[in-house]
Amino acid sequence: MIDEKTAKRGLALVFTTLLLDVIGFGIIMPVLPAYLQELTGVGVSEAAIEGGWLFFVYAAMQFFFAPVIGGLSDRFGRRPVLLASVLTFSIDNLICAVAWSYPMLFIGRVLAGISGASYSTTSAFIADISNDDNRAKNFGLLGIAFGVGFVIGPVLGGLLGTFGPRVPFYFAAALAFVNFLIALVLLPETLDQKHRRRFEWKRANPIGTLLQMRNYQGIGWIGLAFFLMTLGHMMYPAVWSFVSTYRYGWSETQIGLSLGAFGLCGAIVMATVLPRVIPKLGEWRTAAIGLAFTAVSAFGYAFAWQGWMIYAVIVAGCLEALADPPLRSLAAAKVPPSAQGELQGAMTSIFSITSIITPLLYTAIFSWFTGPDAPVVFAGAPYLLGGVFLALALLVFVAKVAKPTPKEVERMHAPEAAGAGGH
Repeated sequence: MIDEKTAKRGLALVFTTLLLDVIGFGIIMPVLPAYLQELTGVGVSEAAIEGGWLFFVYAAMQFFFAPVIGGLSDRFGRRPVLLASVLTFSIDNLICAVAWSYPMLFIGRVLAGISGASYSTTSAFIADISNDDNRAKNFGLLGIAFGVGFVIGPVLGGLLGTFGPRVPFYFAAALAFVNFLIALVLLPETLDQKHRRRFEWKRANPIGTLLQMRNYQGIGWIGLAFFLMTLGHMMYPAVWSFVSTYRYGWSETQIGLSLGAFGLCGAIVMATVLPRVIPKLGEWRTAAIGLAFTAVSAFGYAFAWQGWMIYAVIVAGCLEALADPPLRSLAAAKVPPSAQGELQGAMTSIFSITSIITPLLYTAIFSWFTGPDAPVVFAGAPYLLGGVFLALALLVFVAKVAKPTPKEVERMHAPEAAGAGGH
C-alpha cells in the first residue's frame, strides 16, 4: 500500500483521467445517427445497424486486449499502460473526425477498443490504493466519473453537433490529448516491484484470464451476475440515440440532454447515496438494491411512449447506479494485490463479451421493430429484452452470491498477507 498522500493524489488523477475519457466518449453519442446517415447515406433504421458494427468492433478489441493490458500492468505497472491508452484514444478520435469512408471510421473504432481495454488497469489502480474500509467507496468514484462524464459529454456533444457531426470528434481528440499531458506529469505509479508478476501469454488472453479466476472462491457467481447485468445495461449505448431519434424525433441537442440527465442522476447517487448506504447495509444488500432498480428502469424505458416519460424513469430509477461498485468490490476483495490487474482484466473481458453481443443484438431488434417489414412497430423492444437480462442478474445474485461475513472477509485476505512477498 502506498502512502496516504500519494494514494489521494493518484485517486484524484485517475478520476480526472477517466472523467475526461468518458466526456470524450459521450461527446460523440448524440451525433452518431446524423454522422452515420451523412457518411453512408442511409435512413435511421439502417444507420443503427452500421452503428451496431462500430460498437461490435470496439467491444471485440476490448475483449481481446483487456487481459493483455491487465497482465502488462501487473508486470510493468499501471502508469505506462494508462499513458499509452490515453494517447491512443486521442489518435482514434482524430481518425474518426477526418474519416471520409465507413471503413476508415471502422479502423478508428478498432484503435478506440484497444485503448478502452485499459479500464481494467484503471480498476486495478483503484484496488492498489484501497483497503477493506474504502474499496467500495473508491470504486464508486469510477461510477461518479462515468456519471459526470455522461452529464458533460452528451450535452456538450449535442451542442457541438449543431456545427456539424464531425466537430465533437475533433473536440474529443483534443480533450484526450490534454488528458495525456496531465497524466504524463502528475500520475503516480501504484504497483511496487514486490507485487509485480511475470507476464504470461497463457494468462493474458480472455479465456485464460477467465479460467484463472476459478482459483478464487466465490468469483464465478459474481462474474455471472456481472455478465447478465452488463448484457442488459449495454442496450443504452447501443440504441439510446437511435430510439430517441425514431420514437420522439429528438435532435442531437435533445439526445445529449437526456443522456446528460441520466449521467447526472447516476453521479448524484454515487456521490451522496453510495457512501452512506454501504456502511449501513453492506456491499451485498447495496448491490441487490441497485440490480433491482436497474431491471425496473429498463422496463420503464421500454414503455415510455412519450419523451417526457424518459426523464420520469431516469429520476425514479436512479438508484440503479448502486449496482456496479459493490459488485466490483465484492470481487476485488477475493484476490491478492498481484492479481488485481488480472481480475479487472477478467471483468473487463466479461464486459466486452456482452459489448460484442449487444450492439448487433439490440440494433437488429430495433431495426426489425421499426423497419418497413416490422411485424409490429415497437421501438422499445430493445429495452424490454434488456430488462429480462437485468432481472435474471438480480435473481442469480440473490440466489447464488453469498453474503460475506466478517470472518469470511478476514479469511479472504489472509492469503494476501501471507503471500504478498512471493510475487
